[in-house]
Amino acid sequence: MANKIRLIARLDVKDTNLVKGIQMEGLRKLGDPNQFAKKYYEQGIDELLYIDIVASLYNRNNLSDIVRKTVNDVFIPVCVGGGVRSVEDVRHLLSMGADKVAVNTAAIKRPELITEIAEAFGSQCMVLSIQAKRSRTWPGKWEAYYDCGRAHSGYDVVEWAKRGEALGAGEILLMSVDNEGLQRGMDLELIEAVTKAVHIPVICGGGVGCGDDIVEAARAGADAVACAAVLHYEKETVPELKEEIRAGGVEVRSV
Repeated sequence: MANKIRLIARLDVKDTNLVKGIQMEGLRKLGDPNQFAKKYYEQGIDELLYIDIVASLYNRNNLSDIVRKTVNDVFIPVCVGGGVRSVEDVRHLLSMGADKVAVNTAAIKRPELITEIAEAFGSQCMVLSIQAKRSRTWPGKWEAYYDCGRAHSGYDVVEWAKRGEALGAGEILLMSVDNEGLQRGMDLELIEAVTKAVHIPVICGGGVGCGDDIVEAARAGADAVACAAVLHYEKETVPELKEEIRAGGVEVRSV
């Protein structure tokens, strides 16, 4: 059980628009991602997570300008993912102002990339992104997906997380595709299974609808929770979520 949690705003981007879907499908345009990022920063969010949600489909990351604009106004850690395929891609995003980079598709296709990034920039910069779905063929287990939750990897999520840590990842970004966008609570079994299997911090996402969901994730072992819909649709503000988290007995950075 974690007694302290980091609260992260996840901003999925397509082209130049902030978008939000349900189970990573049916993307709805919400507006300028920089405006959302600045609002969450001013409300007291701990970190920002930018994901170019279609980058791997088109073999590119389109977030350079967005990240550069954000870091002019925001002074908290920024993680960027989507379409990262090489050490040079990471170097470019870091030069734009990112603090760390999340890699999913390219790591599945060539796991040694994890080590290359960690050796070039430090393990704290290399975040292994895992899109998890409950497996229909492996009872009680989850499979790692890529290409926006569409493509099977054949990898067991827990084993892939352990391998990623061994290869040099400094953090895991764990997204439950099954729960994503539903705002009905997180996959606590998934969180517990992965956090017990690795010794590096795990950012968990998918399903946050209120502060109590974050408290439950912390109790299941999450080191950080990434929120999207609950903030984007103004169901709750960052201060409101943090107040609920503290009321649940979990420490979180003061606004």
